[in-house]
Amino acid sequence: MAKGTATNQVLTRLPKKPQDADGDGIISKQEMLSFGQDPNPTVTAKQNFTAVKYGTDKGTLRFGHIHKKGDVTAGVMLDTPDGRHQFSLDIDGQRKGWTTSTSPGNFNLLAGEDNTEPQDTITINAINGNICITAVNGKIRLQGTDIELIAVGEGGSKGHIKCTATETFTVHETKKIILDSKKLTRISTTGKMEVAANTGLEIYGSLIKAVTDACAVKDSKNNTKNVNEKNNNVSTSSQAS
Repeated sequence: MAKGTATNQVLTRLPKKPQDADGDGIISKQEMLSFGQDPNPTVTAKQNFTAVKYGTDKGTLRFGHIHKKGDVTAGVMLDTPDGRHQFSLDIDGQRKGWTTSTSPGNFNLLAGEDNTEPQDTITINAINGNICITAVNGKIRLQGTDIELIAVGEGGSKGHIKCTATETFTVHETKKIILDSKKLTRISTTGKMEVAANTGLEIYGSLIKAVTDACAVKDSKNNTKNVNEKNNNVSTSSQAS
């Protein structure tokens, strides 16, 4: 007898809906488009004849478990009576090769007790693609003896660090703020800017140009009208000039 294998099979456990779904005697465009679509969510559900399960009322270890929607098979799954608390290694369907851990409570990761400070203790490496860390209803905190943000991309479209805040970007309770760039440093606002120094203010430049809106209508002898026009079209993104 041939050994069973996992396949897809069309299932018809639920009756197909009639073409006139709402029974009003009129077949609408939407009813025409949806006619023949089986309402059964497992119309192409996975089948597995070699699945194995070990467990108690406190937890279960499964091999070859088919997820609730019937579209993905877990090669290995570890779960509790609360279905939201599980760890699965999926092997087919839209999550082929995925490792998923879900929990209704906290997720804690602790490592490095025997390591020293210079060592890299926890490493998250995405060979291709992005790394997304999202707190839907909370804050994201990064804390360490030092924090380094490094962008290594090359070319005009890569190698950038971007910070966006819908309200306020605040740097406070720090001894020094140092900005050092090779080509351009630009600070601009469409509103009001204030610069204050209680001890002393030092401004240096090999050439300093100060322009007001007085040259907006009639240009000055130093051709500063173009400076006025450029800065009255302020963009929130950095611009090279």
